[in-house]
Amino acid sequence: MIKDLINLINNSRIPIIVIESHEERRILEILREVSFKTNYNVLAWSITDGLSSFPRNPVDGKRLNPEGVLKHIWNLKSEGIYVLLDFHHYLSEPLHIRLLKEIAQQSSNYNQTIVLLSHDIDLPDELEPHAASLNLSLPDESQLKQVFRKIARKSMQKNSSQNFEVDKEAVALLIKNMKGLSQMEAERIIHNALQDHAITQEDVTEAAKAKYNLLNKDGVLYFEHDTSTMSEVGGLQRLKEWLEKRKPIFLGEHSLDSIDLPRGVLLLGVQGSGKSLAAKAVAGSWGVPLLRLDFGSLFDKFHGETERKLRESLKLAERMDPCILWLDEIEKGIATDSHDGGTSKRLLGMLLTWMAERKSAVLIVATSNDIQSLPPELMRKGRMDEIFFVDLPNRSIREDIFRIHLEMRNLKPDNFDLHQLAEASKGFSGAEIEQAVVSALYSSIGGSGKITQDLLLNEINATHPLSKTMDRQIAEMRNWAEGRTVPAN
Repeated sequence: MIKDLINLINNSRIPIIVIESHEERRILEILREVSFKTNYNVLAWSITDGLSSFPRNPVDGKRLNPEGVLKHIWNLKSEGIYVLLDFHHYLSEPLHIRLLKEIAQQSSNYNQTIVLLSHDIDLPDELEPHAASLNLSLPDESQLKQVFRKIARKSMQKNSSQNFEVDKEAVALLIKNMKGLSQMEAERIIHNALQDHAITQEDVTEAAKAKYNLLNKDGVLYFEHDTSTMSEVGGLQRLKEWLEKRKPIFLGEHSLDSIDLPRGVLLLGVQGSGKSLAAKAVAGSWGVPLLRLDFGSLFDKFHGETERKLRESLKLAERMDPCILWLDEIEKGIATDSHDGGTSKRLLGMLLTWMAERKSAVLIVATSNDIQSLPPELMRKGRMDEIFFVDLPNRSIREDIFRIHLEMRNLKPDNFDLHQLAEASKGFSGAEIEQAVVSALYSSIGGSGKITQDLLLNEINATHPLSKTMDRQIAEMRNWAEGRTVPAN
């Protein structure tokens, strides 16, 4: 930003520079560096302090009002950079507009530059030809590391009697998760993380939540707090291997210019077969935020609002980089429908363009239960890195799923005949197996209070799995997936 400011002031000779930012302190520090490099004097004005030089030495010993400071600069006719803080409140006054225009018109003779610095500036049309906007770039990873070290050093000095526990891997993830935040926002998160004199994985999760809360505006993109790990997912071995190979590249642990960042996967398959759990497990295992895009909340009755919400949601996902973007039941949002005024087609086009052009570390995990509703544009190779078909689990995988759900409920799998349970639950999805375990637990309350093999078998026999009630649809899905997708199991 320093180079851009110097270029606007010295080379382009732009008389009015507009900077919209909440980071007033950081901008003033940058302007101070510009002053050293250009030898221009920098004066700042605010309604509380009047016109002052750094560090807050009042000019002329009096507090100038908005009209007064503009007249002062206009009559001064000497080179310099004049920073007007929160001047957006006074830009509707005709006299102020005229004075700023007069200063701009004489600036080429006296090398005067006005910097309007505020969180939101609506510049009058009369001043547009004389002005240029400049955005404060967000801190990159190296700058965030410096911010962290500075705050951590101060915290350690202030609390020298305390023992600090710092997990280096957690610190690296914390810094990665703060990408997309302003320096001020990052500082706030670091201070909160250091309150207990330790940086752990829990701080990384809390930082991701805090970042999401700072950035989310429309409530269409949801931060999923409850993630899982791959050890909680039965089967899906090919998918797990595929993800494991891409994890180091995605997290920046290995940087290879010849390899692009992984873009995402599309998981097609039977309801309850573990697609959603897989999305949660990727985020939990990789230690990155999981964002779920709710297509139902996207649609808005007002023209253009649906597209705006999707656009803002995708921007938010990029600012949450690195993260997993979970598009659950994607067919419900982008299945082309001739009765919605073309909204679905526009959403699809917007999503496909973003998927093709994005450079950020946002891994898409899209899930779908209805292959026929998916538009062919999405299925084409290149949109996603891979398309996996998640079928019903086989016998050995059903054993693993029973083992996982028994252990999750503090039950010892060795006390059960998992082979018999797997045989009895042929055709069951992972969700149906879980529900059989849960139902058996409820049934045990009215009896001995202990879950038994017989209770589990009774619940299995009482269940009518989707493989029987939807056998035709599942068969059609398998036929379609053969040769078009990679088996996840």
